[in-house]
Amino acid sequence: MSKGTYYVTTPIYYPSSKLHIGHTYTTVAADAIARYKRVTGYDVMFLTGTDEHGQKIQNVAKEQGLHPKVFLDGVVADIKKLWETMEISYDDFIRTTDEDHKRRVQMIFKTLYEKGDIYKGAYEGLYCTPCESFWTDSQLKDGNCPDCGRPVQVTKEEAYFFKLSKYQDQLLELLENNPDILEPKSRVNEMINNFIKPGLDDLCVSRSTFDWGIPVPIEEGHVIYVWLDALSNYITALGYPEVKDGKFANYWPADVHLVGKEIVRFHTIIWFAILMALDIPVPKKVFGHGWILLEGGKMSKSVGNIVDPVVLIERYGVDALKYFLLREYTFGQDGLFTNEVLLNRINADLANDLGNLVSRTVSMVEKYRDAVVPASGEATAFDEDLIRVATSASELVDKRLDNLDFSGALEEIWKVIRRTNKYIDETMPWVLAKDVADASKLDTVLYHLVEGIRIISVLIQPFLFHTSRKIWQQIKIEEGALTAWDTSFTFGVYPVGTKVEKGEALFPRIDIKAELEALEALSQAGKAPAEAVKEVIPYKPEITIDDFAKVDLRTAKVIAAGAHPSADKLLILTLQVGDEQRQVVSGIAKHYTPEQLVGLDVILVANLKPVKLRGELSQGMILAATSGEVLTLVTADIASGSVVS
Repeated sequence: MSKGTYYVTTPIYYPSSKLHIGHTYTTVAADAIARYKRVTGYDVMFLTGTDEHGQKIQNVAKEQGLHPKVFLDGVVADIKKLWETMEISYDDFIRTTDEDHKRRVQMIFKTLYEKGDIYKGAYEGLYCTPCESFWTDSQLKDGNCPDCGRPVQVTKEEAYFFKLSKYQDQLLELLENNPDILEPKSRVNEMINNFIKPGLDDLCVSRSTFDWGIPVPIEEGHVIYVWLDALSNYITALGYPEVKDGKFANYWPADVHLVGKEIVRFHTIIWFAILMALDIPVPKKVFGHGWILLEGGKMSKSVGNIVDPVVLIERYGVDALKYFLLREYTFGQDGLFTNEVLLNRINADLANDLGNLVSRTVSMVEKYRDAVVPASGEATAFDEDLIRVATSASELVDKRLDNLDFSGALEEIWKVIRRTNKYIDETMPWVLAKDVADASKLDTVLYHLVEGIRIISVLIQPFLFHTSRKIWQQIKIEEGALTAWDTSFTFGVYPVGTKVEKGEALFPRIDIKAELEALEALSQAGKAPAEAVKEVIPYKPEITIDDFAKVDLRTAKVIAAGAHPSADKLLILTLQVGDEQRQVVSGIAKHYTPEQLVGLDVILVANLKPVKLRGELSQGMILAATSGEVLTLVTADIASGSVVS
């Protein structure tokens, strides 16, 4: 009997031609929770897909001389192939170019318009095409998009707007009174203090300067803004608003949206407000996980520092990669990826702990009992503790996974693995085998080891699908009654008299030094020339010499620096500019610590109109250069206050 329904989603991905290991992180986590819920008796709906509209996609397709849909069909096929390689067990894959989705989004748009929550106006402001995001001056980071660091363009066009500001108080009340709806907790504070309390502007929800999108149903010449289009997938995939029973009635509200931390505001502010306007419940939880970082910053195709999951799967297997991603990093926090960390984790946990346990146990049953698992005989002093650890693990794993603590859940399972290995060392079966008087104790030890491995194999199913089945092949049980999750609470259900058969090593031990050299060689062979991986950023519109003459650039020395009291991305700098001091607020906290800044000679835009950024006065702006996601301040070794011309 089903325990109920469970609906888990990932964001629908922009169809990049190259998905790296960072992209797969969200989907691997969603796959693990979906598999866990299925094996514990839930009716699961796991949704993923692709976000296929917008100006960026239209531009890329045009550059390749293709219609956007033709371009997308090829890229989406590659994404589905990767998910097949990763063995992602999704139940539905939605494309925002699907006719059902397009029709349902138009119905949603029309409903909001008729309710008065969408109105016609004109948009004039700043837009980041790669992120498909609108920004205000105060939200920019050193004049660029705060999310990707790229330049923004001034956009002016007729547009429709969603009354996001209407739901500001309702959103604030929701997050303040239901903090568990968004995790980790730091994301709640970020949404409240950085976005809601400073004031929400109404959201532009149509574009009229390009045509690759879902047509606005009430006026030709407009397409629906990609974030209203894309976010609606979570309910259009369930049939809403055409069919409000069936899947929608069964699965909505979603149990959890898993998203990267950079898009939490879209999924909790914009999406929640849209749902409020539609008078349907918001998701039970949004979880904004951290990034997997490489030395030098976040993985990014534009800077050529991606890690190809297919290469890792071909060398180590899909179970090893999934295990590493979920075990190595605390879900919700950033983590650093290196090949050495990956290989050490595979060797220590999978080859040594788990692989050796299964290999040693099956070998001893074959050697001492002709491969037949005996019934328990005389007890040993160590049986009780092994049984206690093994049978208490499933409840601990349940609690961890209910909190999306994948690393913690795996640690609970590995406590059983380590305890079972310790049991071998404590009981020393090779010694017991030498004395006929100890035969009964040896029977007990061998049975307890096999039964411990059975429980371990049940617990690892959501994470190590193939490995669990390879273990079953060696201890000769089939998927069914003996592998059901509930049996992990009980010790002693493994059938006596079963004949085991040793197989290949679950995870062959890796020669780390040789493997690191091999991976480095692969990396060097696969690197494109630098000019091929750097994104071409278009020049801004031409200006005259008179325009440039209006800008007053001065050298300045940073004499003090500190954190902004209410914005993690901002630093407050005190600059010595000739004989005067100025305060500048700069969005460079991700790239520089305050200690690194003190003493630097920087370039100040001295005649920029002062503004308040998150409540702190900023008297100018310092210059920086960006390459991909790497930002470097422009410095000059010249007297403070000098004019730059």
